[in-house]
Amino acid sequence: MTYTSPLLCRPHPEHNTYQKIMASDAQWTHLNMEARILHKGEAWKGNTGENEYGFILLSGNYSVQTSKGNWQTKNGRKSVFEGIAHTLYLPRHTTYSITAESEWLDIAAGWCVATEDFPARFKTPSEAAIEIRGGDNATRQINSLIEPGFGASRLVAVEVYTPSGNWSSYPAHKHDERVLDENGNVIEACLEEFYFFKLDKPAGFAIQQVYIADRSLDEVVKVRNNDVMLVPKGFHPVVAGHGFNCYYLNFLAGSDQSLANTPDPDHVWMFDSWSGKDPRIPMVTAEMNDK
Repeated sequence: MTYTSPLLCRPHPEHNTYQKIMASDAQWTHLNMEARILHKGEAWKGNTGENEYGFILLSGNYSVQTSKGNWQTKNGRKSVFEGIAHTLYLPRHTTYSITAESEWLDIAAGWCVATEDFPARFKTPSEAAIEIRGGDNATRQINSLIEPGFGASRLVAVEVYTPSGNWSSYPAHKHDERVLDENGNVIEACLEEFYFFKLDKPAGFAIQQVYIADRSLDEVVKVRNNDVMLVPKGFHPVVAGHGFNCYYLNFLAGSDQSLANTPDPDHVWMFDSWSGKDPRIPMVTAEMNDK
């Protein structure tokens, strides 16, 4: 009998909406996501209601009309491995219509109930800060899309590039309880999280573990293109299969608009162990969008 982890959500390639996971499906409180393919002239229409939304362009181009403003992409990447995302943030009570301007549009959205209103914002690839994190074969690239301080109520979104054979989200960390320091600053937020994967080759794969200290939760899952992993709690490292570059889009939401986390205490020593950075990073730049 084949075991399927309850944390793994396989795509539905026969549907234009190939991933859709509601908070109730994940059995958590805040975070929802959806990924769609649209063909030229097709539109994704809706109203944000009580939620704030982040739309992340995976490939293609679109125009968008909203009750808070209108925008259009000109240099949407051809794939997630050929540039940086355009990001559209929409606050509560915003109508929107996103129309595909390319023959093929791949786009994802994450959303959660908002408690504050912030301005709508269209963020171009050149505005996304690139961070090179880790070292040696734990080097990876993080592009900030809806980062802490962006101007959002709860939602966070980043995209992460992990070269073939490298570890990512490593040393392992968690963000499943809200912890404050003596000054009242958040040093760990309580966050729900999606890992939405894409690989650079059809046979590509990565491995993700989700575990807690007592191992009453300890899932090790092989993920492929367009899979989503749920991270309701615990530590959650990733490793890219040798020969396959790995991309994942993280949506997070919870107690704070934050990425504050706590590393696995068994891994803390690794932060001082690296001797250099992997020269394959950065894997993508905003300049690639213009090619």
